[in-house]
Amino acid sequence: MNHKSSASWPALKRDLIAILRGVKPVEVLSIGEELLNAGIDVIEVPLNSPDPFQSIELLVKNLPSHVLVGAGTVLDPADVARLDAAGGRLMISPNVDAGVLAEAARFGMVTMPGVFTPTEALAALKAGASGLKFFPASVLGPDGIKAISAILPKGTTIGAVGGVDENGFADYASVGVRTFGLGSSLYKAGASSSFVRERAQLTVAAYDRIFTEV
Repeated sequence: MNHKSSASWPALKRDLIAILRGVKPVEVLSIGEELLNAGIDVIEVPLNSPDPFQSIELLVKNLPSHVLVGAGTVLDPADVARLDAAGGRLMISPNVDAGVLAEAARFGMVTMPGVFTPTEALAALKAGASGLKFFPASVLGPDGIKAISAILPKGTTIGAVGGVDENGFADYASVGVRTFGLGSSLYKAGASSSFVRERAQLTVAAYDRIFTEV
């Protein structure tokens, strides 16, 4: 069975995904603006957050069009349609579900399903994923991801997500990983926008130190 591929993973200045698990619509814009001002252009609102589609719609309507906004923890094809209706262009899931990926491809979304094994990674690519989210990365570690990436097609976008913060960038960079999903190190439910600003600035500075070295 041939699967339609999702949109390609975009060329970003920094491959940093801010995961705003637990964010509320009333605070999402101030947090999104802090992230953008610090230099983070990809924002994920997990669907187990309060009113996630409202938050996604607010971000899409109020942030510049180059910002890639979408949903995480997407488990159901029906939620992909809701994500599209809210204007989201990024679909991140914790698992490989061919039906969810096919629906996201139908809407031309960028997709990053969660994988942990070579079998899952190859299945996700076969189902048309834009990139792979190795999750939880803290369990696999850079060595585990390196071992699996050896059997993946060259140029596959590999994201390390779960238990990753700026202190781990160098170790992952050494095995060729430059894409990271950052949750609690950037935002925890109830965190102030000043906390997000400080953490985002530190994160971007660490990323730039490692990934702009020639």
